[in-house]
Amino acid sequence: MRRLQVLMLAAAAIGTAPAAEPVVQSAAPVYDAALAQRTGADERGMRRYVLVILRTGPTPVKDADARKAMFAGHMANIQRLAKEGKLALAGPFGDAGGDWRGLFVFATADIEEAKALVATDPVIQQGEMVADYHSWYGSAATMLTGELHEKLVRGTP
Repeated sequence: MRRLQVLMLAAAAIGTAPAAEPVVQSAAPVYDAALAQRTGADERGMRRYVLVILRTGPTPVKDADARKAMFAGHMANIQRLAKEGKLALAGPFGDAGGDWRGLFVFATADIEEAKALVATDPVIQQGEMVADYHSWYGSAATMLTGELHEKLVRGTP
C-alpha cells in the first residue's frame, strides 16, 4: 500500500511540474492529391491488394546448386515485379519449421492477375512453394515501401 501511495505522489508531482520545453502541436496532415493518385489511394487513403501467403510446396528442391539457382531466380523475379509496380511488398517469415514461408502483396485487386504474376516465380514453378490468395484492403502508403526500403539499404548485402 505504501508503494502505491509513493507512486501516486510521484505521478501527481510529474503532472504538475513545468515542462522543460514547450509542447509544439503538429499541424494536421495536408492531403497530397498527387501522392494519392500515384499510390492508387481512395478517399480513405486505402486501396485494394491481393495478399499471397507462400507455403511449403509438395516438391522441395534438395540439390544445393539447383536450390541456389531457384532462389536466385525467385529474388530476381521479386525485383522485376517490384520495379514494374506490380509487387508492393514481399518478405519471408522467420518461424523456422513452419509451413508459411513468405508473403507477397500485389498492387492489384484481381486475384487472377496475382495468380498469373505468382506463376512466373521459380519457387512456384518447381513446387518448392504453393500460394494462397486473399483480397486485402490496406493503406495505399504500402505502395511506397519499395521506394523507402531502397533508402535504408547501406550497400550490397
